[in-house]
Amino acid sequence: MSLFEIVTRAKSKARIALIGASGSGKTLSALYLAYGFTGDWGKIALIDTEHERGRFYANREDLATGEFLYAALSAPYSAERYIQYVTEAAKIVGEDGVVIVDSFSHAWDNEGGVLDFKSEVEKRPGKTSYSAWDDAGKVQNRLVNAILSAPCHTILTMRTKMAYAMEENERGKMQPVKLGLAPVQRENTEYEFDICLLIDRSHRATVSKDTTFLDGFTGVITPELGAQLREFLSKGKNLPRCTDCNSVITPTVRKTVEELIEGSENYFGRRLCYKCAAAAARAEKEKKASDEEAKTVSE
Repeated sequence: MSLFEIVTRAKSKARIALIGASGSGKTLSALYLAYGFTGDWGKIALIDTEHERGRFYANREDLATGEFLYAALSAPYSAERYIQYVTEAAKIVGEDGVVIVDSFSHAWDNEGGVLDFKSEVEKRPGKTSYSAWDDAGKVQNRLVNAILSAPCHTILTMRTKMAYAMEENERGKMQPVKLGLAPVQRENTEYEFDICLLIDRSHRATVSKDTTFLDGFTGVITPELGAQLREFLSKGKNLPRCTDCNSVITPTVRKTVEELIEGSENYFGRRLCYKCAAAAARAEKEKKASDEEAKTVSE
């Protein structure tokens, strides 16, 4: 049986990164986009690492904002705490809601972030600075995957820093050259998102990555832009998801998606992917063995 099938466009959730310097308007832009997606301020949850500055944007007539859900995330900015907050927020806002992480940069270079974790690991016996990166990379990957697999729309903001490189000038001497603004996060983190928007100090956004219709977009972010993106992403077929892990159910070498769903629903009473079905089968087998052992002892 082939692993390939005729492609079908699927409905999808927004995975958006807003990148900009302090004062560029990342938070308000994220709120406007989120409102465009939901049309309901009550379905927006903002996770604020910026010393509760997100509160300034609540229910403002001058900014046309409403009352959204809010949680302040303080240090330590560990991957586990980010995942905890995002998971809870996603449950509250529901599948049509939006979770805003403002900002994702703290998870990298602030107290308790990935770089802090890496520094602690390299102090352990047998560890070096180089080998500690392997552990830190796994933490970073788990964090990104957990956030981007949330069953709702997600918008993450990231601070920027000026990136430089050394290049040889016309006199044959090396000199620093500005490459532009880079997000304060692990290199190439932008690749994980479907849409990346760079926001300058005049609040104008330009697209650095896009998988929708925004290629070439330049302008101020508004709720209307969010509504347009929602319309684009909502067109398509809903793909079946696993009840236990919420991942999209994909075929295996031996079974189609339909066969996996039918088999798991008949046997376990719920729709499961292959991995979760195998885990459920092992758990059931272990429980049966434990029950039989307990019965033998009692006799």
